[in-house]
Amino acid sequence: MNPSNPETPHRPPIEGPLRISAKALAAICSELRRLLADIFAMYIKTKNFHWHMMGPHLRDYRLLLDEQARQLFAMTDLVAERSRKLGGDALLSIGDIARYQRIRDSDQEGLTPEAMFTELLADNRMLADNLRTAHVICDQFGDFATASLFEKWMDEADQRIWFLSQFGS
Repeated sequence: MNPSNPETPHRPPIEGPLRISAKALAAICSELRRLLADIFAMYIKTKNFHWHMMGPHLRDYRLLLDEQARQLFAMTDLVAERSRKLGGDALLSIGDIARYQRIRDSDQEGLTPEAMFTELLADNRMLADNLRTAHVICDQFGDFATASLFEKWMDEADQRIWFLSQFGS
């Protein structure tokens, strides 16, 4: 019996495979799923802009966007696998990405390089904020292994922001 409530039998908290409480698991895995959707959305948008880039600096811009897309894609497997290690789910489909993403898609044709970089700059700022929020959530629940993954990605996001902010300077 639970001493605080003699009517209810005592039940230990539900724990994932790494002994993280059910509350922590739900919060962390929920944030990981949203981050994964955001990262995929950013990857597709970055490749979209890479493919549709035009102008006199085409080669330089395409190289920059390709490098940024590789960084984003490299994150996807690690985020998904971390969620699975914690006992949570990863994304299941493109529809799942659409349900959870906070980064908006871009279907507009004929964007100028300036418009593309402005949009990617705002999106990378949002992703950096989301990574920092996820870091705080993980710290709050003592999941330092997941939090440590975000530190490298926050630095990479800051670098993407820095490079994109230099457009037109």
